[in-house]
Amino acid sequence: MELKALYREIVNEHNLHPSHKGVIEDAAFNGSGCAISQASCDMMCDRIIGEKKEDALALAQNFMGMIKGTATDEQIETLDESAALKDISHMPARVKCAVLGWRTMSEMVEKLNAEGVDTASATAQNSDACGVCATNSAAVCKPDCQGCCSEPSKKDPEGKA
Repeated sequence: MELKALYREIVNEHNLHPSHKGVIEDAAFNGSGCAISQASCDMMCDRIIGEKKEDALALAQNFMGMIKGTATDEQIETLDESAALKDISHMPARVKCAVLGWRTMSEMVEKLNAEGVDTASATAQNSDACGVCATNSAAVCKPDCQGCCSEPSKKDPEGKA
């Protein structure tokens, strides 16, 4: 199969049938956009689920390096299916679409790290509290959070975190 055809097939599959859109646990995205932004977000979720925050940030760095043309073959290999977006760097108008999800995830993780938020510890301890709103006043808790939300406004009315 020709590389461009494979690229189109992968992007179209993730755009038409995203497997993480609207998922609450581990990694999720919600929104609309072009095929590249939606596919890139979905591929990113595939790749970061189950990873430590530091590893997710490293993967984002690898992705940005791949787009900039500075990543090594080994770094690109860590991206799995996301490496299909390597040639997007030759389409300057689409670069921002491909990196949007990765940049957003990085900024979110870095902000949570700066605020000392570690929601993984609540999950690991089988707590009913998600832990987000206890340490971040702007956060929206997971819909099933039962321990840390005293304010109804912090519960997400649509069931999305």
